[in-house]
Amino acid sequence: MSMDEREIIRELYRTYWRSMIAKDVEELRGLMAEDYVLMHMTGIRQSREEFLWGLKTGTFNYYSAEHDSIEVTIHGHTATMTGKSRVLAAVYGGRKTSWKLRGDFTLRKEDGGWLFTGSRASTY
Repeated sequence: MSMDEREIIRELYRTYWRSMIAKDVEELRGLMAEDYVLMHMTGIRQSREEFLWGLKTGTFNYYSAEHDSIEVTIHGHTATMTGKSRVLAAVYGGRKTSWKLRGDFTLRKEDGGWLFTGSRASTY
């Protein structure tokens, strides 16, 4: 695949974080496939709508994200992406903390555009 496709996916990741910081649930919904599933560091799995509800209601609060690396591999109409970002967040009622978050994402090309189908959060 072309470098352009990889850069499109990198920009989706940047948009994902900007939307999470802004709590722009509708923009995030547009980046995620209907069957999107997030696996938190705790092992809890959430559907797209469960995660977006948590963002909207303040369970998840993101204040900033600086990206150290965004690696993309494309396999036809699917892709994997690993983003490593330094994030300031307060989640599950905890205090605002800096995290070095690694997101391992899967994507699928639908109707000519890329959508996140899943992600797994960890630290690096």
